[in-house]
Amino acid sequence: MSHPQRLKDTIAETSTTPLIGVFDMLSASLAAVHYEGMFVSGFGFAASHYGLPDIGFIAWPDVVAFVQRLRLAFPDQHLLVDIDDGYMDPETACHVVRQLEMCGASGVVLEDQKRPRRCGHVEGKQVLPLTEYLDKLQMVLDTRTDLVVVARTDATDEAEILRRAEAFAATDADVILVDGVRSVEWIRKVKGVIGDKPLLFNQIAGGKSPRLSLSELRELGVDLAIYSTPCLFAAHAAIDSALRELKAADGRLPEHGPDSIGVTESLGLLERNISRHHARR
Repeated sequence: MSHPQRLKDTIAETSTTPLIGVFDMLSASLAAVHYEGMFVSGFGFAASHYGLPDIGFIAWPDVVAFVQRLRLAFPDQHLLVDIDDGYMDPETACHVVRQLEMCGASGVVLEDQKRPRRCGHVEGKQVLPLTEYLDKLQMVLDTRTDLVVVARTDATDEAEILRRAEAFAATDADVILVDGVRSVEWIRKVKGVIGDKPLLFNQIAGGKSPRLSLSELRELGVDLAIYSTPCLFAAHAAIDSALRELKAADGRLPEHGPDSIGVTESLGLLERNISRHHARR
């Protein structure tokens, strides 16, 4: 069974499927211990690969190369990939979709923002005219073989959100995402206009959307939940804390104990990713 078909089958199940945002191979290694699906977050990738905010710096060959490494190390994981606006040009979007299909991605998220783009949970977002986005989306849908395509709107006007969600649901897109949705009531409103089309919910620490459990999301009829940044923000906090402690200790490493991570623990995690070990899982 293909990777996209496995994700489609999972979406069709009754539970809400979580996909954990990963920003490098180490965060992906840890995510794979706990969850069956990953989300290649634009926020996390821009931060880790470039040290820059997610406002349009990402180059598509870098994303494709990252997904290739992920698929080799994690042959059984769902891999949903954020391709932002398709890297502006519709032809580029289609080319990237084919590349990602070939290297084993499960699906992509294509947004309707126009440049300069922004993280979906900050102010200042602008969207393409609906017809222009729908044309781009249709080109992508015509190009993919069976890749899952998530149609995402970043509209902020309430009437426009519903207009776009309804229009997206009328296409062959597999899943709908309204990013930055601000309330449970708005999840219900979106569900009301998209009918049976699967819905994806994105929550991010400090973002605009409410903090909801998977059980709560299931009750609301949400099929997929992406967690874009828990790994990135946890790494940010932990690294900063560790370096502060090292500086305060005059450069003496802390004592290694049963709850610490050292050479043995780190190698044990990473050795799972070696290709010849996969058949033994």
